[in-house]
Amino acid sequence: MSSAERLYLDHAATTPILPEARAAVAAAMEHWANPSSPHADGRAARAAFEGARRSIADALAWRHDVILTSGASEAVQIAAARARAERRIVGPTEHDVVIAAMGEQATMLPVDGNGLIDVAALRAELVKGPALVAIQLVNNETGVVQPIEHIQEVVREAGALLLADCAQGAGKTALPEADFIAVSAHKLGGPPGVGALLVRDLATLQPSGGQERGYRRGTENWPAVAGMAAALSSHTFADALPRLVLLRAMLEQEIRSAGGIVIGSEAPRIATIGAYAMPGVASASQLVQLDLAGISVSAGSACSSGSMKPSRVLAAMGIPENIAGSVIRVSFGPTTSEADIERFTTEWRRIGSLAKAEAA
Repeated sequence: MSSAERLYLDHAATTPILPEARAAVAAAMEHWANPSSPHADGRAARAAFEGARRSIADALAWRHDVILTSGASEAVQIAAARARAERRIVGPTEHDVVIAAMGEQATMLPVDGNGLIDVAALRAELVKGPALVAIQLVNNETGVVQPIEHIQEVVREAGALLLADCAQGAGKTALPEADFIAVSAHKLGGPPGVGALLVRDLATLQPSGGQERGYRRGTENWPAVAGMAAALSSHTFADALPRLVLLRAMLEQEIRSAGGIVIGSEAPRIATIGAYAMPGVASASQLVQLDLAGISVSAGSACSSGSMKPSRVLAAMGIPENIAGSVIRVSFGPTTSEADIERFTTEWRRIGSLAKAEAA
């Protein structure tokens, strides 16, 4: 099967670079110079670089500072390590990068069966004193959207700081007025290897010296930043979202009618990500069969030391291991079509029917 015939439904992992972003990267490479160099070439690159920074801020409706990074992971690590707060509080369904960056001493909050943060537990923790609280906007495995505006109010009332991992939401939905926001270009149609840390008040972040006004060391990646700005300015994902809402509803109707389970179905969820269980059929088996059929998706389980273990996110939600071990993630991009959904559901039903026949 040729690559042109493959169906890509793993956009939450990384999504194809948009034509506008490719063109912007190529143009920047034609006029490359180090933006930190003092000569005329460097100054021209600096002017273009700062223009891209403003475009990123404008596209994200962000009125404060933008620190450009190598991606959301670095953005999270900067905020987690250098935010001016003594304590760390984190949600259990956060991306592995966030859990690691917040450290082993961080207080872990509970979530309910849909993956939503227990706000009462957060309030109780904040009574103990101000802290940096890390709560994602959109979960990367389930698509569940946290009540981030309410969480933000609770955090601010306590004199604490909020770090929101918005890698899966930026460029698709409105961002909160958090103290720190992590963004990744390759999740929204930009090139890999670039992202941003949006900072509400630089005084809340300890500088480290170097570039980015002393908050991030390393040569600025001007071509990648240009690509990120172009991807965001195109509004491609945001414009596609209303149509993707309908497609996701169509997919989930088929999933349920085939005996599948929609994870986090009672919580608000972004239209680009869905997690689905096929009871009795392991995630790994589904992945292999779908891949052989030319369909790319991800699993709701992580491979560790050569064996499939239940997802930490699904375990935190209280989902039984036998169900968690049968979950796959399907994620949409701006070009995903109704025909794509029909092709996926046809194959998914075939896998389920084959498993039932073998078990009979």
